[in-house]
Amino acid sequence: MARIVMKFGGTSVANLERIRAAAAFVRREVEAGHSVAVVVSAMAGETNRLVALTDEAGAPAPALDARFVEYDAIVSSGEQVTSALLALVMQNQGFRARSWQGWQIALRTDEAHGRARISAIDAEQIGDAMDNGEVAVVAGFQGIAPSGRIATLGRGGSDTSAVALAAVLGADRCDIYTDVDGVYTTDPRLTKQARRIGKISYEEMLEMASVGAKVLQTRSVEMAMAHKVRLRVLSSFDAPDANAIGTLICDEDEIVEQNIVTAITPDFNEAAVTVLAVPDEPGNAAAIFTKLAEMNINIDMIVQSASREAGFANISFTTKEDDLDRAIEALADVQTAIGYKSLQADRHVAKISVVGVGMKSHAGVASTMFRTLAEKGINIHNISTSEIKISVLIDSDAAEYAVRSLHDAYGLDKVN
Repeated sequence: MARIVMKFGGTSVANLERIRAAAAFVRREVEAGHSVAVVVSAMAGETNRLVALTDEAGAPAPALDARFVEYDAIVSSGEQVTSALLALVMQNQGFRARSWQGWQIALRTDEAHGRARISAIDAEQIGDAMDNGEVAVVAGFQGIAPSGRIATLGRGGSDTSAVALAAVLGADRCDIYTDVDGVYTTDPRLTKQARRIGKISYEEMLEMASVGAKVLQTRSVEMAMAHKVRLRVLSSFDAPDANAIGTLICDEDEIVEQNIVTAITPDFNEAAVTVLAVPDEPGNAAAIFTKLAEMNINIDMIVQSASREAGFANISFTTKEDDLDRAIEALADVQTAIGYKSLQADRHVAKISVVGVGMKSHAGVASTMFRTLAEKGINIHNISTSEIKISVLIDSDAAEYAVRSLHDAYGLDKVN
C-alpha cells in the first residue's frame, strides 16, 4: 500500500460537477489500496472574487499589517469550502473522509501574511488517519502563523501545500491534477507539433517554471527537488479509468537518456526597461536594483552597456509586464539621487527559452538557437543563460514564429 498525495487545482474543482469528477479519481486510488491525502484549491475564480471584496473593503494605512491578517482570513475561505465539499461528496459515496484546514494539520508558517513560508508540518495525526483508511481532504494555500492566525502561502500556495505534505508524509508520489495532461515540449496552442514529455527532471521543470511555463509554480518545484518528492502532472478532465500517464517530474537519475533540449518555453508577460546615461560610478547599479527589490519587483536579463556619452552607462533589464508601471515609478523616485538621464520601456517583447539538462554535456545548442533565429530574420535584444537554459528577448510579434522554428530546429516533434 502506497501513500499518495493528490492535488486538484481551481479548474478541477470549479463546481460540484467537477468536484464529483475529482472524487472519482480519489476513489480509484482508494480502491487500489492506497493511503490517500487530497489537497484542493479554491473553485476557479473564487480567490479573485474574495481578493476583490477585500480590496473594496479597504483599510486605513495605519492598519496595514492588521489588514493582511484579515486578508488571509478572507481569501483562505475558498479552499475551506472546497475541501469540505469534496469530503462531503466522498462521504455520500460511502467512503470515510474528512476535511482538514491548515491549522488542524497543523501546517506552521512564519508571520509573512499573504506570502507566508512553511516552517513545519505536524503530520502524524493526518498520517494515522490516512493509514486507517480515511481520505484526508486538505485545504491548500493556508497554514497557521506563530500568532495563531491563518496565514496564506501566496501564489501557487496549494501546489506548495501538496508537495510539503507529501514530503513530511514520505509519500510515494504527489499527483498534480490540472486542466492539461502533462508537461509539453512547448505550448500546444502555438504549434500542433508540441509533444507531451514522459519524464522531466526537477532542474528542467524548475527552469521552465521560472521562465514562464504555467503548469507548476517555481516554489513547489523547488520544494519537490529539495525533498525528492516525485511529482506527476495529470489532467482531471480525462476519464478516471483512462490509465493516463501524464508527465513524471523526478530526479535526473531516473531518466535513462536525456534529450539535449527538452522544451521551448515562451513568456509573453515580459517588459524591458533601459535606464539611460547612468553615471558610471560604484553604487549606482546597486541603488537601482535595491529600490526595485524594496518594491518586491522581480527582474531578469540584466545588461549593462556603454553609453554614447563618456563616463555614463546604460542599464537594461526585464520584468513582468504586470510590474512595469511600478518599476517605472520606483526608478523615478531615485532619479535625482542616481542622476540618470531618462528611461525607456517596451511592453512589446517576449522571452523565449531553450531548456534541457542535456545541454550540460553537448555543444552547439546556442549556435543552433542563434542561427535559427537569424535565418528567420528575428532580432535578439537580450540574452541570458544558465547551465541548462538559454533565454532570448525578442519582439513579441515574432515570438510564436520563433517558438515553432526552434521547436522544429531541435527536433522536439519527435519526443515521445
